[in-house]
Amino acid sequence: MNTTPLTDVHEALGARMTDFAGTRMPLQYASGIAHEHTAVREGVGVFDVSHMAELRIGGPGALDALRTALLNDAKKLRVGRAHYTMIPNDHGGLIDDAYVYRLTEQDYLLVANAANRGAAYERLAAVAAEVPGANVADVSDEWALLALQGPGAALLLDRRVAADLTAVRKNDTLPTEFDDRPIRLARTGYTGEDGFELFVRPDDAVFVWNELLAEGAEPCGLGARDTLRLEAGFPLFGHELTGDTDPRCTPFSWVVKDKPFAGRDGWPEVPECGRRLVGLRLEARGIPRQGYRVLRRDGTPIGTVTSGTVSPLTRDAIGFAWVDADAAEVGTEIAVEIRGQATPAVVAEIPFYRP
Repeated sequence: MNTTPLTDVHEALGARMTDFAGTRMPLQYASGIAHEHTAVREGVGVFDVSHMAELRIGGPGALDALRTALLNDAKKLRVGRAHYTMIPNDHGGLIDDAYVYRLTEQDYLLVANAANRGAAYERLAAVAAEVPGANVADVSDEWALLALQGPGAALLLDRRVAADLTAVRKNDTLPTEFDDRPIRLARTGYTGEDGFELFVRPDDAVFVWNELLAEGAEPCGLGARDTLRLEAGFPLFGHELTGDTDPRCTPFSWVVKDKPFAGRDGWPEVPECGRRLVGLRLEARGIPRQGYRVLRRDGTPIGTVTSGTVSPLTRDAIGFAWVDADAAEVGTEIAVEIRGQATPAVVAEIPFYRP
């Protein structure tokens, strides 16, 4: 099993560790998922996300390669900006979702999910091989990645970095220093809160992590990361998004820009959305867990839950589900089958919570 530069630190802090995409990662600390979740919503928490994949795309053909490989249009990115995107496959589905950062005129960084590191690299490398002047490198092992998230993130970080954070907007990225140690800073994250991601040298990861904790950040694990992203209405590959997902049938259809892309011949011109991805909220006690059946109120099966939890903040039972298109309108009364019982629910607007 792989480790991160912070694995020993997590274990010393008493973290409950788990295997995630082949890497030993902290699921939660002794304080518990609900405490960590609330710390991010009300203060500031820090996550080790060094398991994520980082791919460097460079050269005079880098932009053309990215425009071909990705659904969102990297042409819109100015230097120092980032955006959410997806990597399409050849049969109307996805290889992964990702974030792409424009570092310089001809240099980009793409952060993909750990489980899809190889597949994302192979796709981008194959596309780049057909574009003159484009090259792709897997630089995942050159970085440790920390996510500092919450309304207190900017105030905490401002005490330690050289950059003027008042000038750093959401989705900005820039090189700076953390106590004279070089880092790349991005005002991005996957919790729905304001926050930053810090790309640091692996040898500096323990120092930066410990200093963030000393400044008051709460250590947080993958459990809280999942409840936070769900509450914020963000999808997770392998749950809401898969190799068969047409994103035009989801609330994230905006990511599909009208341009050529690799695999487009395998995508129907008009999406065949027999089912759509929706948010749901239970109207009775229960937890809508992945794989549970979604029903009409008359008991007819119409879909499947992809993710679910009880929000540590609002105590609402919330989730994502794929349901028949005629039941996808917000406000539609549905049910989730929990232990053989039809638990009343409703199709809900996402995000479930806005800071």
